[in-house]
Amino acid sequence: MIRSAAARGVSRTRQRVAVIIPAKDESRRIAATVRSARAIPGVDLVLVVDDGSIDNTQHVARDAGAVVVRHSHNRGKAAAMETGAAIVAMRDTDDRPPRLLLFIDGDLGDTAVNTAPLVPPVVERAADVSIALLPPQPGAGGRGIVVGAARRAIASLTGWTPTQPLSGMRCLTREAFEAATPLAHGWGVETGMTIDLLRQGFVAVEVPCDLKHRPSGQDLRGQLHRAAQYRDVMIAVTNRRIKGAAGAFRATVAPPAPPRTHR
Repeated sequence: MIRSAAARGVSRTRQRVAVIIPAKDESRRIAATVRSARAIPGVDLVLVVDDGSIDNTQHVARDAGAVVVRHSHNRGKAAAMETGAAIVAMRDTDDRPPRLLLFIDGDLGDTAVNTAPLVPPVVERAADVSIALLPPQPGAGGRGIVVGAARRAIASLTGWTPTQPLSGMRCLTREAFEAATPLAHGWGVETGMTIDLLRQGFVAVEVPCDLKHRPSGQDLRGQLHRAAQYRDVMIAVTNRRIKGAAGAFRATVAPPAPPRTHR
Protein backbone atom coordinates (compact mmCIF):
# COMPACT_ATOMS: atom_id res chain seq x y z
CA MET A 1 0.00 0.00 0.00
CA ILE A 2 1.38 3.41 -0.99
CA ARG A 3 1.84 5.77 1.92
CA SER A 4 1.42 9.32 0.64
CA ALA A 5 2.87 12.13 2.67
CA ALA A 6 -0.57 13.75 2.82
CA ALA A 7 -1.96 10.67 4.54
CA ARG A 8 0.62 11.09 7.26
CA GLY A 9 -0.79 14.51 8.11
CA VAL A 10 2.44 16.50 7.94
CA SER A 11 2.11 20.11 9.11
CA ARG A 12 1.85 22.72 6.35
CA THR A 13 3.90 25.26 8.27
CA ARG A 14 6.21 27.10 5.87
CA GLN A 15 8.73 24.45 5.00
CA ARG A 16 12.45 25.13 5.23
CA VAL A 17 14.93 23.40 2.90
CA ALA A 18 18.55 22.46 3.50
CA VAL A 19 20.80 22.03 0.47
CA ILE A 20 23.46 19.36 1.01
CA ILE A 21 26.41 19.31 -1.40
CA PRO A 22 28.84 16.37 -1.20
CA ALA A 23 32.03 17.64 -2.80
CA LYS A 24 35.55 16.48 -3.53
CA ASP A 25 38.11 18.70 -5.26
CA GLU A 26 35.47 21.11 -6.58
CA SER A 27 37.25 24.38 -5.81
CA ARG A 28 36.68 25.68 -9.34
CA ARG A 29 32.90 25.31 -9.28
CA ILE A 30 31.80 25.13 -5.66
CA ALA A 31 31.52 28.88 -5.07
CA ALA A 32 29.12 29.36 -7.98
CA THR A 33 27.17 26.27 -6.91
CA VAL A 34 26.80 27.53 -3.33
CA ARG A 35 25.75 31.04 -4.35
CA SER A 36 23.22 29.67 -6.82
CA ALA A 37 21.81 27.17 -4.30
CA ARG A 38 21.28 29.93 -1.74
CA ALA A 39 18.84 31.57 -4.18
CA ILE A 40 16.44 28.58 -4.16
CA PRO A 41 13.15 29.62 -2.48
CA GLY A 42 12.80 28.14 0.99
CA VAL A 43 16.49 27.37 1.41
CA ASP A 44 17.87 28.67 4.69
CA LEU A 45 20.91 26.40 4.94
CA VAL A 46 23.52 25.37 2.36
CA LEU A 47 25.85 22.71 3.70
CA VAL A 48 28.95 21.50 1.88
CA VAL A 49 30.47 18.20 2.97
CA ASP A 50 34.08 18.26 1.83
CA ASP A 51 34.84 14.58 1.37
CA GLY A 52 38.62 14.61 1.77
CA SER A 53 39.50 17.16 -0.91
CA ILE A 54 43.16 17.88 -1.56
CA ASP A 55 42.39 21.34 -2.95
CA ASN A 56 40.81 24.28 -1.12
CA THR A 57 37.19 23.31 -1.69
CA GLN A 58 36.28 23.85 1.96
CA HIS A 59 37.65 27.40 2.10
CA VAL A 60 36.09 28.47 -1.20
CA ALA A 61 32.71 27.03 -0.14
CA ARG A 62 32.83 28.76 3.23
CA ASP A 63 33.74 32.09 1.64
CA ALA A 64 30.72 31.70 -0.68
CA GLY A 65 28.38 31.43 2.30
CA ALA A 66 28.09 27.69 2.94
CA VAL A 67 28.34 25.88 6.24
CA VAL A 68 31.21 23.44 5.72
CA VAL A 69 32.06 20.13 7.38
CA ARG A 70 35.02 18.07 6.27
CA HIS A 71 36.00 14.42 6.20
CA SER A 72 39.71 14.09 6.91
CA HIS A 73 39.91 11.47 4.15
CA ASN A 74 37.71 10.44 1.26
CA ARG A 75 34.84 8.28 2.53
CA GLY A 76 32.58 8.29 -0.53
CA LYS A 77 29.37 9.98 -1.55
CA ALA A 78 27.05 7.94 0.68
CA ALA A 79 29.06 8.83 3.78
CA ALA A 80 29.08 12.50 2.77
CA MET A 81 25.30 12.44 2.33
CA GLU A 82 24.81 10.81 5.73
CA THR A 83 27.15 13.32 7.38
CA GLY A 84 25.28 16.20 5.77
CA ALA A 85 21.87 14.88 6.86
CA ALA A 86 23.14 14.40 10.42
CA ILE A 87 24.41 17.99 10.60
CA VAL A 88 21.08 19.31 9.29
CA ALA A 89 19.23 17.26 11.93
CA MET A 90 21.36 18.89 14.62
CA ARG A 91 20.25 22.30 13.34
CA ASP A 92 16.56 21.43 13.18
CA THR A 93 14.40 22.53 16.13
CA ASP A 94 11.44 20.91 17.82
CA ASP A 95 9.15 23.88 17.15
CA ARG A 96 9.56 23.64 13.35
CA PRO A 97 9.10 20.76 10.90
CA PRO A 98 12.37 19.05 9.93
CA ARG A 99 13.98 20.66 6.92
CA LEU A 100 13.57 18.97 3.57
CA LEU A 101 16.88 17.64 2.28
CA LEU A 102 17.89 18.76 -1.20
CA PHE A 103 20.99 16.93 -2.40
CA ILE A 104 22.85 18.44 -5.33
CA ASP A 105 26.22 17.93 -6.99
CA GLY A 106 29.06 20.36 -6.40
CA ASP A 107 29.74 20.97 -10.09
CA LEU A 108 26.36 22.46 -11.05
CA GLY A 109 27.72 26.00 -10.86
CA ASP A 110 25.23 28.75 -11.69
CA THR A 111 22.59 26.20 -12.71
CA ALA A 112 22.18 24.91 -9.14
CA VAL A 113 19.22 27.26 -8.63
CA ASN A 114 17.41 25.28 -11.33
CA THR A 115 16.94 22.42 -8.86
CA ALA A 116 14.18 24.58 -7.32
CA PRO A 117 11.39 22.63 -9.12
CA LEU A 118 12.30 19.58 -7.02
CA VAL A 119 11.00 21.23 -3.86
CA PRO A 120 7.26 21.87 -4.55
CA PRO A 121 6.22 18.21 -5.10
CA VAL A 122 7.64 17.34 -1.67
CA VAL A 123 6.36 20.46 0.07
CA GLU A 124 2.89 19.89 -1.40
CA ARG A 125 2.96 16.22 -0.24
CA ALA A 126 2.60 14.90 -3.79
CA ALA A 127 5.79 12.86 -3.33
CA ASP A 128 8.28 11.83 -0.69
CA VAL A 129 11.26 12.13 -3.01
CA SER A 130 11.64 14.11 -6.25
CA ILE A 131 14.44 13.32 -8.68
CA ALA A 132 15.88 15.68 -11.30
CA LEU A 133 15.64 14.88 -14.98
CA LEU A 134 18.61 16.52 -16.68
CA PRO A 135 18.75 17.57 -20.32
CA PRO A 136 21.40 15.93 -22.54
CA GLN A 137 24.86 17.02 -21.40
CA PRO A 138 27.35 18.15 -24.07
CA GLY A 139 30.48 16.04 -24.03
CA ALA A 140 28.98 13.05 -22.23
CA GLY A 141 30.78 9.91 -23.34
CA GLY A 142 28.64 7.15 -21.88
CA ARG A 143 26.56 4.76 -23.93
CA GLY A 144 23.78 4.26 -21.40
CA ILE A 145 24.98 0.86 -20.17
CA VAL A 146 25.01 1.78 -16.47
CA VAL A 147 21.81 3.82 -16.73
CA GLY A 148 20.06 0.95 -18.48
CA ALA A 149 21.19 -1.59 -15.92
CA ALA A 150 20.02 0.58 -13.03
CA ARG A 151 16.70 1.33 -14.74
CA ARG A 152 15.94 -2.35 -15.38
CA ALA A 153 16.90 -3.31 -11.83
CA ILE A 154 14.66 -0.69 -10.26
CA ALA A 155 11.79 -1.68 -12.52
CA SER A 156 12.14 -5.38 -11.74
CA LEU A 157 12.38 -4.84 -7.97
CA THR A 158 9.76 -2.11 -7.54
CA GLY A 159 7.54 -1.92 -10.62
CA TRP A 160 8.52 1.72 -11.30
CA THR A 161 10.69 2.57 -14.30
CA PRO A 162 12.71 5.77 -13.84
CA THR A 163 14.07 7.75 -16.76
CA GLN A 164 17.31 8.80 -15.06
CA PRO A 165 17.94 6.39 -12.18
CA LEU A 166 21.44 7.72 -11.47
CA SER A 167 20.43 11.35 -11.01
CA GLY A 168 22.01 12.65 -7.81
CA MET A 169 19.88 15.77 -7.55
CA ARG A 170 16.94 14.84 -5.37
CA CYS A 171 14.78 16.38 -2.67
CA LEU A 172 13.25 14.24 0.07
CA THR A 173 11.71 14.37 3.49
CA ARG A 174 13.67 13.58 6.61
CA GLU A 175 11.44 10.53 7.10
CA ALA A 176 12.26 9.22 3.63
CA PHE A 177 15.99 9.77 4.07
CA GLU A 178 16.06 7.90 7.35
CA ALA A 179 14.06 5.06 5.80
CA ALA A 180 16.73 4.74 3.08
CA THR A 181 19.66 4.48 5.47
CA PRO A 182 22.17 2.96 5.60
CA LEU A 183 22.81 4.16 2.07
CA ALA A 184 24.35 1.98 -0.60
CA HIS A 185 28.09 2.39 -1.08
CA GLY A 186 29.69 4.60 -3.68
CA TRP A 187 27.95 5.22 -6.99
CA GLY A 188 25.18 2.79 -6.07
CA VAL A 189 23.68 5.24 -3.60
CA GLU A 190 20.93 6.60 -5.87
CA THR A 191 19.85 3.21 -7.19
CA GLY A 192 19.82 1.70 -3.72
CA MET A 193 17.91 4.65 -2.26
CA THR A 194 15.22 4.47 -4.93
CA ILE A 195 14.70 0.74 -4.48
CA ASP A 196 14.60 0.96 -0.69
CA LEU A 197 12.10 3.82 -0.64
CA LEU A 198 9.73 2.39 -3.23
CA ARG A 199 9.72 -0.99 -1.51
CA GLN A 200 8.60 0.74 1.68
CA GLY A 201 5.74 2.51 -0.03
CA PHE A 202 7.23 5.96 -0.42
CA VAL A 203 6.28 7.95 -3.53
CA ALA A 204 8.89 9.10 -6.07
CA VAL A 205 8.53 11.49 -9.01
CA GLU A 206 10.91 12.76 -11.65
CA VAL A 207 10.98 16.49 -12.42
CA PRO A 208 12.70 18.16 -15.40
CA CYS A 209 15.45 20.57 -14.30
CA ASP A 210 17.66 22.65 -16.57
CA LEU A 211 21.01 21.66 -15.07
CA LYS A 212 24.54 21.50 -16.40
CA HIS A 213 27.36 19.58 -14.79
CA ARG A 214 30.71 18.12 -15.73
CA PRO A 215 30.00 14.88 -17.63
CA SER A 216 32.40 11.98 -17.86
CA GLY A 217 34.02 11.83 -21.28
CA GLN A 218 35.27 9.07 -23.54
CA ASP A 219 38.84 9.17 -22.27
CA LEU A 220 40.36 6.62 -19.89
CA ARG A 221 39.25 8.57 -16.84
CA GLY A 222 35.66 8.59 -18.07
CA GLN A 223 35.74 4.87 -18.81
CA LEU A 224 37.11 4.08 -15.36
CA HIS A 225 34.41 6.23 -13.80
CA ARG A 226 31.65 4.36 -15.61
CA ALA A 227 33.21 1.02 -14.70
CA ALA A 228 33.15 2.04 -11.03
CA GLN A 229 29.55 3.18 -11.41
CA TYR A 230 28.53 -0.15 -12.92
CA ARG A 231 30.29 -2.08 -10.14
CA ASP A 232 28.66 -0.10 -7.35
CA VAL A 233 25.20 -0.18 -8.93
CA MET A 234 25.38 -3.94 -9.36
CA ILE A 235 26.52 -4.40 -5.75
CA ALA A 236 23.62 -2.26 -4.52
CA VAL A 237 21.12 -4.17 -6.66
CA THR A 238 22.48 -7.60 -5.69
CA ASN A 239 22.34 -6.75 -2.00
CA ARG A 240 18.72 -5.70 -2.35
CA ARG A 241 17.78 -8.78 -4.34
CA ILE A 242 19.27 -10.93 -1.58
CA LYS A 243 17.51 -8.92 1.11
CA GLY A 244 14.20 -9.21 -0.71
CA ALA A 245 14.60 -12.96 -1.20
CA ALA A 246 15.50 -13.42 2.46
CA GLY A 247 12.46 -11.43 3.53
CA ALA A 248 10.17 -13.48 1.30
CA PHE A 249 11.63 -16.71 2.68
CA ARG A 250 11.12 -15.62 6.28
CA ALA A 251 7.53 -14.73 5.49
CA THR A 252 6.84 -18.24 4.17
CA VAL A 253 8.40 -20.13 7.10
CA ALA A 254 7.38 -17.85 9.97
CA PRO A 255 4.81 -19.49 12.26
CA PRO A 256 1.35 -17.90 12.29
CA ALA A 257 0.82 -15.27 14.94
CA PRO A 258 -1.07 -16.53 18.02
CA PRO A 259 -4.69 -15.43 18.27
CA ARG A 260 -5.34 -12.29 20.22
CA THR A 261 -6.95 -12.73 23.61
CA HIS A 262 -8.80 -10.18 25.70
CA ARG A 263 -8.64 -10.03 29.44
